[in-house]
Amino acid sequence: MNDEVLNLHAILPRSRANGPGVRFAIWFQGCALNCAGCFNPATHAVAPNMLVSVRDLVDRIASEAPELEGVTLSGGEPLQQSGGLLQLLTGIRSNTRLSVILFSGYEKDEIERLPDGPPILAGVDVLIAGRYDASLRLSRGLRGSSNQTIHLLTDRYGMEELERTPTAEAHIDRSGKIVISGVGPPEISE
Repeated sequence: MNDEVLNLHAILPRSRANGPGVRFAIWFQGCALNCAGCFNPATHAVAPNMLVSVRDLVDRIASEAPELEGVTLSGGEPLQQSGGLLQLLTGIRSNTRLSVILFSGYEKDEIERLPDGPPILAGVDVLIAGRYDASLRLSRGLRGSSNQTIHLLTDRYGMEELERTPTAEAHIDRSGKIVISGVGPPEISE
């Protein structure tokens, strides 16, 4: 199998607002769904942003696995890079015991109809599915809007654990840049 290259928007190697425990959060670059009111529109463009080989990303995650509970994949839209996503999920499952949470704008039944959909779902513990709807803003329990559904695809987590996830967090990187993450990031005035 060829080593796929993923176009990513960002990586946050330690997050507590993207699922239970300390998580390695990855945002994919590119989304054609164009959900009105999306709070992460910078992820929509498909132009190359941060190109990372799946093998290198799996190696990095595996090396940091002892300090992690899991990996959270978001976007953009991860399923619009389905070949690389599937290879990433396979690598995570083969090399770690980490849990996987996947955010997608697609509904579960739409994912099941995609060629790579069933094997992708087989590599995921929790799927948060559905297009964001700003008029139904919820911003808690890992759902941005109330129309989104949570699918517990394994018995790794219960709904109570997901509900306890903080809605937002702030990190300051080495350059002093503030990174806000989570399903309910606060509005920052400049």
